[in-house]
Order: sequence, then structure tokens, then C-alpha cells
Amino acid sequence: MQTASGFTFLQPPGSEHQSIIALGSRSSYSAPLQLFLPTHLSSKFWHKVSLVVNVASECGFTEEHYRALQQLQRDLGPHHFNVLAFPCNQFGQQEPDSNKEIESFARRTYSVSFPMFSKVAVTGTGAHPAFKYLTQTSGKEPTWNFWKYLVAPDGKVVGAWDPTVSVEEIRPQITALVRKLILKKREDL
Repeated sequence: MQTASGFTFLQPPGSEHQSIIALGSRSSYSAPLQLFLPTHLSSKFWHKVSLVVNVASECGFTEEHYRALQQLQRDLGPHHFNVLAFPCNQFGQQEPDSNKEIESFARRTYSVSFPMFSKVAVTGTGAHPAFKYLTQTSGKEPTWNFWKYLVAPDGKVVGAWDPTVSVEEIRPQITALVRKLILKKREDL
């Protein structure tokens, strides 16, 4: 794992320091969706609303989406919500740099504070298990960069949008889920 100024890159599946965090309760897998995270981060994303996004540094959607995603993280996170960014180089080869270079670019250019994972594949046979689950349960597979999946605290995918749908357009749905989560936590006290 690399950390710089609060910006975290997580190792891809197969890392020697991993634990399992479930983001889904049922799928055609024999177990729930499994994201592989370093042990000390495994509880960080449990029971929160998440917006999972495949990002790219050299895409025409980069500026609009990174700025809006960071504003969303600033407004709603990190106690009840997180943007979870997965750099991906599958579409137009628009994320060619190393994880460290991606981190530097996103931090320097957009001041991102949300978690970013190591570069992964999001489609095809080599797709990361998170994206296999997101695709399977939503019925929507990424066809370009900045595909967005809204995941409820119970791990269910409740929405999926392509990059032509702005973060601002889906903000009301995200805010409603966060509000519901906060109210439930208050009831549980």
C-alpha cells in the first residue's frame, strides 16, 4: 500500500496483505462480492454508501468527473459515504501511467481525498471481482471511463450510470441514501 497526503492506493487482488470485505449479500458467486483490502482498512468501507467509479486521467470526462467526485466526497464523506475510484486503462488507453503517477496527477490537479485503488480491469475475463459483481447485479457493464455504481450500505447495487450522466444528476439519490443511513444509525442508538 502507498500513502501520500491522505491519498491511499490499495494493492490489487493477490496481495500478500489482504482481508476480505463484502459489498454484496447474494450473487452467483458462492460468497458475497469480495474486495481485497489491506487488513487495517477492511472495516473502513463497511456499512457506508459507496459510489464505485472507474477513472482515467486522460479522458474527456476527467476534469468534470474528478471535480464533481471530489466535491461529493467533501460534502458527504467520509463517515457515511465514500467515492471508491478504480483507475482503468481499458478504454482508449487513457490511464497509461503507474499508480504513483496517477496518484500524483489526481492529488495535484484535483486535490482528491477519496480512496483510490490500484489500476484494474473492469470488463472481460480479467475484470476485478468488484466490477464482476457490479456488472452482474446491475446488468450494466462499463463501456467507457467514469462509469458509476451506487452501492447501498448493505452492499446492494442501487444504480449504475454511464459517463454521460453527471455526478450532479445522481447526487439526489446518493444524498437520500446517506440521509437514510444517518437516520438508521440514530434509531439504533
